[in-house]
Amino acid sequence: MKDIGNLNEILFITGNKHKYSEVLPIARSLGFKTVMKPGYKLEIQSDSLEDISITAAIEAYKYLKKPLMIEDAGLFIDALNGFPGPYSSYVYKTIGCDGILKLMMNRTERYATFRSVVTIIYPPFIIVERGECRGSIAYEKRGDKGFGFDPIFIPLGEERTFAEMSVNKKNVFSHRAKAVRKALYKLRKLLEALSDINLNAP
Repeated sequence: MKDIGNLNEILFITGNKHKYSEVLPIARSLGFKTVMKPGYKLEIQSDSLEDISITAAIEAYKYLKKPLMIEDAGLFIDALNGFPGPYSSYVYKTIGCDGILKLMMNRTERYATFRSVVTIIYPPFIIVERGECRGSIAYEKRGDKGFGFDPIFIPLGEERTFAEMSVNKKNVFSHRAKAVRKALYKLRKLLEALSDINLNAP
């Protein structure tokens, strides 16, 4: 891996320490230092995770003027026509995991998808990447790790919920991990290319 110097600190705009703990090892593995920065995420109402993530990143950059990353995610449940989707954070705060389990009561179709969109602003680059994890809704809450709907989501190929997994194990499957890894990998390659251009400049 090429040395990209000290131009590798990125603010992670979130107040969620669980999200930060998931992103931190991925960033380190790609040579980036992430610093959690709460209080600068603009929450807009939209049916699109992309719109939410991109708008929040642009607005945060207007204030901070520093390289930053914003991630937005949603749980899309097949039997509920994609609900709660982009409104997952609000739905979790209002009805929580118990509310979703009630909505899913007596339903045998339990497939769901966690989706994530990551936006990085690192001038002159703006990078948007997506990740998803297919799985199913459990019949009861299980586990005390993670956050949000983790106790009721089981990724395909597993019997455990996200809330029963360590951060490293969850990152093997996680929608967030996939999106963050793709976004930071792309940024690293762009910075390496930029470094090569500068080194070869007359």
